[in-house]
Amino acid sequence: DQVYKDRIDSVHFAIENDDGGRTRHYDKADIILLGPSRCGKTPTCLYMALQFGIRAANYPLTDDDFEYGELPKSVRHYKHKLFGLTIDPLRLANIRHERKPDSRYASLKQCKMEVEEAEMLYQRFGIPYINSTHFSVEEISTRMMDEAGLERRAAPK
Repeated sequence: DQVYKDRIDSVHFAIENDDGGRTRHYDKADIILLGPSRCGKTPTCLYMALQFGIRAANYPLTDDDFEYGELPKSVRHYKHKLFGLTIDPLRLANIRHERKPDSRYASLKQCKMEVEEAEMLYQRFGIPYINSTHFSVEEISTRMMDEAGLERRAAPK
């Protein structure tokens, strides 16, 4: 049935447009999540796709993106689709430590810098954002959809 197909297509879209790997289909996205690595972009995109049929892509903000204080070239033309995620730096450091213990990537200093730079970028360009520290993926998705004015495309079974 069409509702099921739409949901599956949305999940495939989220997977194919995960982590900035492919950006050429951003024009077809309903929403593009920005944020530092490990702040919840991928699970949020997959949840919105599976539960609501939303075509969600995500793009990780890195040191290179913060260097000039501009939006990354890949997302610049889609400002109206952007939504940011942020997280408590200590929580981010703990999450990253599980993945890459004792690395610069997991250091509290690096996490603080990335979160601060991401939030400044959101504010500078008027990008709405949510702090994911104390919210579930379900809550983040619902809040994000409300703020972005996105409506459910496909009802879950």
